[in-house]
Amino acid sequence: MAQAYNQPDITSVQNNRVKEWAGLLDRKGRQKAGAFLIEGIHLVDEAVRAGAPVRTLVYEADKGLPGTLADHAEAAGIETVSVTRPIMERCTDTETPQGIFAVVDKPAEPAETLLADTGSDLVVVVDGVQDPGNLGTIIRSADAVGASAVVLGRGTVDLYNPKAIRSTMGSLFHLPIVEADLQELLPAAREAGRQIVVTSLQADSSCYALDMTRPTWLVVGNEGRGVSDAAGELATHRVIIPMQGQAESLNVAMATTVLLFEASRQRLAGSSV
Repeated sequence: MAQAYNQPDITSVQNNRVKEWAGLLDRKGRQKAGAFLIEGIHLVDEAVRAGAPVRTLVYEADKGLPGTLADHAEAAGIETVSVTRPIMERCTDTETPQGIFAVVDKPAEPAETLLADTGSDLVVVVDGVQDPGNLGTIIRSADAVGASAVVLGRGTVDLYNPKAIRSTMGSLFHLPIVEADLQELLPAAREAGRQIVVTSLQADSSCYALDMTRPTWLVVGNEGRGVSDAAGELATHRVIIPMQGQAESLNVAMATTVLLFEASRQRLAGSSV
């Protein structure tokens, strides 16, 4: 049951905190603040329940804050602030705001920590994907199969773009997502015994013939150009996704999903076939 608040804590769109929040809609603002915005009850609830570093939870006073979310925020020691509708519209990206958003600190986990895990890890490395919807789908698929992490190489769309965040449907809070220089990280991963896998229409080997029960890093590339030459040269395996129909190729998010679920199938079955 929602709680009603008739007197908002902040009423002016010129308030300094409001200006700071609105600035997070811009990439430069996010980089400066080291934080980003998430919008809507589902995303905010996912973040709070996942223990994400939520700084502030902001809600529209006339709509109130759902009781369960208010309880979770209080238990986590998260600041809650009520505002007016004009402030909500100023600080959100959607045409019809749901009446709630949160300010979340960007994670600071270094990519090198991924190399410390000696287990049978499964990592998705994103090399220059530009569409926020594709990036979100890749992250959701990685979450669905229980992947260890997602690595974002330089030139990839900003994860904290509001459209990218929405397209993850909360999965960005369920596994580590780190930014890295692939020219430094991929050689280190190879040295640490990870197999580096890229897809290629010119490859002779099927993805279904590759043993992905081993520690595997799947490198997926730009929608138009594919994996960059620099990243491709660091691959230990090149594979193709066999297709019986007449389509020439798959969307990068769909191709990544196929590879992830094949890796998951192998690991659940305990073999590569």
